Amino acid sequence: MPKFAYVATAPDGLQAKGVEKADSRSAAELALYDRELRDIRVTEKKSILQLEISGPRVKREDLMHLSRQMAAFVRAGLPILDAVHTIAQETENSSVRVVMEDIEESLRSGERFSDCLDRHAKIFPDFYRGIVRSAELTGELDVVLTRLAVYIERDLEARRKIQAATIYPAVIMVMSIVTITVLAGFVLPKFKVFFKSLDAKLPLPTRMLLAVTDFLTSWWWALLVGVGVIVLSIGVALRTETGRYTKDRILLKTPVLGTTIQYALVERFCRILASMVNAGVNLPEALRVSTESLRNRVYIRALSSVNEAMLEGQGIATPLARTQMFPNTAVQMLRVGEDTGTLDAQLEVTAQYYETELDYKIKKLTSLFEPAIIVVMGLLVGFVAVALVSAMYGVFHQVKV
Repeated sequence: MPKFAYVATAPDGLQAKGVEKADSRSAAELALYDRELRDIRVTEKKSILQLEISGPRVKREDLMHLSRQMAAFVRAGLPILDAVHTIAQETENSSVRVVMEDIEESLRSGERFSDCLDRHAKIFPDFYRGIVRSAELTGELDVVLTRLAVYIERDLEARRKIQAATIYPAVIMVMSIVTITVLAGFVLPKFKVFFKSLDAKLPLPTRMLLAVTDFLTSWWWALLVGVGVIVLSIGVALRTETGRYTKDRILLKTPVLGTTIQYALVERFCRILASMVNAGVNLPEALRVSTESLRNRVYIRALSSVNEAMLEGQGIATPLARTQMFPNTAVQMLRVGEDTGTLDAQLEVTAQYYETELDYKIKKLTSLFEPAIIVVMGLLVGFVAVALVSAMYGVFHQVKV
């Protein structure tokens, strides 16, 4: 039976501490209440086997559902403490339960909901916590939580589209590599013995393929060491700020792929900035959080001067245009929002526009990537097949002669 540590106020007004055994947290609270204890704060005592070394891990999908549940409870008039308690009791996800129980305990001790989220920064991103903090001040927590759930859902949908676009080419690549490995590694060596017994002269494609397979057979360990050194070097480089910046810059300069990444970053920036401005977050803070959420060093470094320029009275559209990181269309939309006093609405419109454009870019990237993979793999498989067939015909002709 689980054990729960509690801190409460006894009937005489003194603080009472102890451990209560119960089937659940609510059962422990009820038992303590029956003992005339009040202001009860209960924490489950976990055994060593139950402790999570890396802390609870909550996926983006779970965060989306959690936000929707919280919004529904708050909209229905349920106090935030009761909403958190209900979710903790009903969820089947152990990680979500641990997080919500910790938040519940913090709420019972008098902390604000946004302060409770700060203790789980790995689960609740900066923009999420910033928007919730502003929503608590404006009293629109249910509306803001709904918007956050919608944003997370759109972000997940974009990621799913990218993942789905890479599945087919990846399957083709794996199948082709397996085919080439079987033909060159197992079939061709047996033909080699047969060719040698006939003292036949092999065609050039066959000799080339045999040379490659002989090299791979003899020096496979050296290739593995070389690949390992390269991967390790790249990994070490990506741990440095310079390495990460270089990687992001190369990706942005890559044809087709770079434009797709740019549109994804612009859509994310405008979406988060719109959500924060709508929630009442001051523009400098919203701009800072939106910039850091991009996780692209090139954009973060380029946008670092925008906040300062904005505070100097230059607005937001002109400094953004000066960075040359945003397409002209996005800059013009934001300039219209500044001139008409509808920046939050224009940010949302811009985000929707580039969400549509991103879908098109992903489809275009896929339409170019899939044929390229198929052609390359087809050429490799075809070369192996030509090498085998030409050898068979060559030997047959020489034996016949």
